[in-house]
Amino acid sequence: MKLSIGVEYALHCLLYMINIEKDKSVGIRDLATFQGISESYLSKVYAKLSKFGLIKSVSGVKGGYALARDPKDITFWDVVVAVEGNEPFFQCAEIRQNNILLDKNNLPDSYTKCPCLIKVVMNNAENEMKKYLEQKTLAWLHSEVYNNILSEEAREATDRWFRKE
Repeated sequence: MKLSIGVEYALHCLLYMINIEKDKSVGIRDLATFQGISESYLSKVYAKLSKFGLIKSVSGVKGGYALARDPKDITFWDVVVAVEGNEPFFQCAEIRQNNILLDKNNLPDSYTKCPCLIKVVMNNAENEMKKYLEQKTLAWLHSEVYNNILSEEAREATDRWFRKE
């Protein structure tokens, strides 16, 4: 399983949107420039985040994007689903029913009524990951980064950069 780089782009850029003043927005160009990433790709990611209701588009000369929800209400899982879609990571094709030794017209119950054990394990693993990512929010990320990782100088410089001072 591999999540696209769009999930990383989204989480990093959403993190910096938290400090944008209320009633203000930030443009894709500014976010992409700040992170040193592709503006066109980030634009596609943000279209997905907007469609999912995590951010909202703000029109006008100083338009851009703003968070549509409180950071404590945006989970890592929300971002994954918005960017990657809601399809299960594992798709069971029931190839066990193609076993050459089986009579295809008279498959035993263990092959038709019993769930595939591989599918059960893979779905359980995905559910555990989902539960974990649902516990991590943008507010949590912001607190960790701003309180434990960034220096005071880096926090101030970041805030000034987005305010264009």
